Amino acid sequence: MIRDFGVLPDGTPGGTPGGKMVQEVTLKKGALEASVLTFGAVIRDLKVDGQSVVLGFEDLQSYLDHRNYFGAIVGRCANRIAAGGLTIDGTNYQLDRNEQGLNHLHGGSNGFFNRVWQLEQHDKASVLLKLVSDDGDMGYPGRVEALVRYTLTGTGALRVKIAAVTDKTTPVNLTQHSYFNLDGNSTILDHTLEIAAETYLPVDDQLIPTGEIRKVEWTPYDFQGGRRIRRKAGEENVIYDHNFCLSAQPRETVQFAAALEDGAGERRMEVWTTEPGLQFYDAGKLDVPVPGLGGKRYGPHAGLCLETQRWPDSVNREGFTSVLLRPSETYSHVTEYRFS
Repeated sequence: MIRDFGVLPDGTPGGTPGGKMVQEVTLKKGALEASVLTFGAVIRDLKVDGQSVVLGFEDLQSYLDHRNYFGAIVGRCANRIAAGGLTIDGTNYQLDRNEQGLNHLHGGSNGFFNRVWQLEQHDKASVLLKLVSDDGDMGYPGRVEALVRYTLTGTGALRVKIAAVTDKTTPVNLTQHSYFNLDGNSTILDHTLEIAAETYLPVDDQLIPTGEIRKVEWTPYDFQGGRRIRRKAGEENVIYDHNFCLSAQPRETVQFAAALEDGAGERRMEVWTTEPGLQFYDAGKLDVPVPGLGGKRYGPHAGLCLETQRWPDSVNREGFTSVLLRPSETYSHVTEYRFS
């Protein structure tokens, strides 16, 4: 099913500031139902057996006013780039510094999350969206064409498949930025999280990786055996907004990355991906002043993000996974969210 979504809350014809109308495509397969917007390639809602398991909004204006990347595809380069600066083959580039004027975050102030994607194809269980990013967009070199396909599978999974090509060497690192909450409670602190990573990337006070790759063992970042997200005694000041290192390079096929269970252990979501990194953000700073899905208010820890991606600030770090895409290559990324 497809419908126009670009209508402002007072009922007048709306759309984005650029005047483009937004559409919503509803997908259904078995126990899963997904609502996908052409704005930002956003997963507006995802239901499992009728229960919403993501955070979202009922209207377009809320997405325009409250930019928390809810459900969007972010890029051209997800996560942070220190000072928005990078050098490619001897040429320096300055990207949009959209995080307090200091660093580049999630593709800039007008990144892929803030664009209307072209609806290419859709059927009952899948939708294909396309976006073209021109040379110089947010400071990036090269013209990039990106495709994302969302598919609900017969085995109870949401598959996200992303591809991109460029005509000039440029960083490309796209991720799906849904906030998950499996039971609808006010926070996810009693959810249990498992992450299949032996190391993570420590960060500085601006959440930029320091360059160190540190073992998770004997730290609050050890989720290898599964643990509740709620802080233990002595961990009150721990921040969860870090990249966990799944592998050194992207994999050819999806591999297990993480598992999330609700507080009662009644619903489970596994994350399988080709990507070498997983950014775990527990939304400790979230505070949305308008209602979300079902009229719920989203405060701190209302959901969590498990962003599959290349490692952050890789363009400035030797030894991190490369995010450079060259004209002879195709960027490829597959992530599956498997529910049971």
